[in-house]
Amino acid sequence: MSIQTFPDHPILLVDDEAQALESFSIILDFNGVNNLLPCQDESMVMDILEKNDVEAVLLDMIMPTVSGESLLDEITLKYPDIPVIMITAVNDVQTAFRCMRKGAFDYLTKPADADQLASTVKRAIDHHSVKRQKNLLVHHILTDSLERPEVFSEIVTKDRKMMSLFMYCEAIARGNEPVLITGETGVGKGLFARAIHLASGRRGEFVVVNVAGVDDHAFSDTLFGHRKGAFTGATEVRKGLIETAAGGTLFLDEIGDLSGGSQVKLLRVLQDREYFPLGSDKPRAVEARIVVATNRELDQLATDGSMRQDLYYRLRTHHVHVPPLRERINDVPLLLDCYIEEAAQEFGKPRPHYPPELIQHLMAYNFPGNIRELRAMVYDAVGKHSFGVMSIGCFREHMDQGHSERGEPVVDAGIFQNVEKLPTIKEVCKALVAEAMSRARNNQRLAAAMLGITPSALNKRLNQ
Repeated sequence: MSIQTFPDHPILLVDDEAQALESFSIILDFNGVNNLLPCQDESMVMDILEKNDVEAVLLDMIMPTVSGESLLDEITLKYPDIPVIMITAVNDVQTAFRCMRKGAFDYLTKPADADQLASTVKRAIDHHSVKRQKNLLVHHILTDSLERPEVFSEIVTKDRKMMSLFMYCEAIARGNEPVLITGETGVGKGLFARAIHLASGRRGEFVVVNVAGVDDHAFSDTLFGHRKGAFTGATEVRKGLIETAAGGTLFLDEIGDLSGGSQVKLLRVLQDREYFPLGSDKPRAVEARIVVATNRELDQLATDGSMRQDLYYRLRTHHVHVPPLRERINDVPLLLDCYIEEAAQEFGKPRPHYPPELIQHLMAYNFPGNIRELRAMVYDAVGKHSFGVMSIGCFREHMDQGHSERGEPVVDAGIFQNVEKLPTIKEVCKALVAEAMSRARNNQRLAAAMLGITPSALNKRLNQ
């Protein structure tokens, strides 16, 4: 009887110490992870990855010829989907933080805690599995139109508008001009920013800064850094995030909330392609691509004076507007399946099944919080689920709460101002019923709930 291996592809264990490799192997094998590929020669790692599909990499930080951090840079650049777990005998928080920013999946210290090591590797396996499924989905949908569909793998969709956006993003990715990403809260603007960075082929980091509520001094210090003694409390040199993002992408989120003083500073960066660290009179070149995002109407802010018009036109050299979920409602079944799978893995549960009518309820909902709201609904439902078919009760509860928080819909009487002859009450009711049935995909119970009447009352109107 053959022994079943797990996972399907091996875990690559890299350490120059044979004893450490043996220890990792024993711990993982004891916890059911028995498909292992030990490597004691760090110089062979990239060759192994080129010739083998691996599920994850457990990588020692300190090795004699090539450091683990250097290998991390190479692996994340060439194989960005493979999770890399860094491990070292030195409990160095700064090194851990740096590696995580470079793309490491997690960070452990020697001697390895057995439970922590096993759980971290299993999380990495699950993470890679979900990513592979997304990549496969995107591959089937996009291979006819995109050179690198994998960079959009985090954005689950089959909508043609979204496909057009992907093509546009890929077309502008290699440029240096700013990119403005707009859209309602929760539509995935950050995912688009990251996809543009990945499609650009830039070797530098993807650095994210939320500028909402940041005052002028904090904005300058965060982005530009400072010299020692630049101000009271500046006891050490601080590198700014523009420098951290050199050769990569600097993503400024919530740009619509940037203060007036900070707008001037950002405009100078975009115009002159240089900046001054606080306390320095020597300019430094900007080597990062700048991408910004907002859920506010920047053109209106520019009109009323809240946003400098010259900055606005600089920022929107390239403009990506991400549509709300209600405008691509056919993506709901895809997203639902994706988030149920992710949530089940996170909670350590078998993937639950849901009743068919759940799709109809969700596709009739307006989703003011967009994809983020759908994800929260799914995670809450999966977390509460225990056995059998998943209940749609918590979904209904969330949607009812969303409706009540927004209050009753306001119908503007002005919609009739250009109508020469007013429709009759009967005609209005007929049109309203037809629209409700269309939105509910002919589900009478759901349409009745939208109209605020009983299913039997709706049935009478339909029969009439």
